Amino acid sequence: MNGIRLQVTDLRRDFNRRPVFQGISFALDAPGSLAVTGLNGAGKSTLIKVLAGAIGPTTGTVAYQRAGVPIEIDALRHELGFVSPYLNLYDEFSAEENLRLLSRIRSGNEPASVTIERRMKQVNLWNRRHDDVGTFSSGMKQRLKYAFALLHEPTVLMLDEPTSNLDAEGIAVVEAIVAEQKERGILIVATNDESEAAWCTARVHLSGSGGNKR
Repeated sequence: MNGIRLQVTDLRRDFNRRPVFQGISFALDAPGSLAVTGLNGAGKSTLIKVLAGAIGPTTGTVAYQRAGVPIEIDALRHELGFVSPYLNLYDEFSAEENLRLLSRIRSGNEPASVTIERRMKQVNLWNRRHDDVGTFSSGMKQRLKYAFALLHEPTVLMLDEPTSNLDAEGIAVVEAIVAEQKERGILIVATNDESEAAWCTARVHLSGSGGNKR
């Protein structure tokens, strides 16, 4: 066990002076998994962005710790992997070039070639590594996002609409990634698909003006 812990206390996020969600509190220890559920517009994507540090809360706190020692926000990028349909790739570069470039943007370093090979094989894209991403289907782009998210072996993996645009083969890839992450760290899934929510052992359900763990 890597000892990482996520502590969320009385979280609230407003938009145009109205709460998207409020009163969100929970703790999650590795290995652990959490589903964020709710209807479209309830704030699932907003909450997962707050948990990832991409945007700040209006009030409340999100704190990560390892063995009781706080993880600073600048160090969080080394702990966190994030996959969502709205993340952008560079169509004019190849799949491998995307992984190298995005890694430099994230951490200033490129991953080892053997790591790129392992992750691209994991998502069944190794034979397309030299092809421009602009030639990829939406499902292939989604699988490439998984390869990028996993390059640095994140202790916290966040998935927003995890099987969006994926066929049966792609869904099987994601299910294997989910099973692996649940064993080694923290998994957080934002979804309105009950089969995806069932991957997780805990849940925060958003109504649009608040949420509760159940």
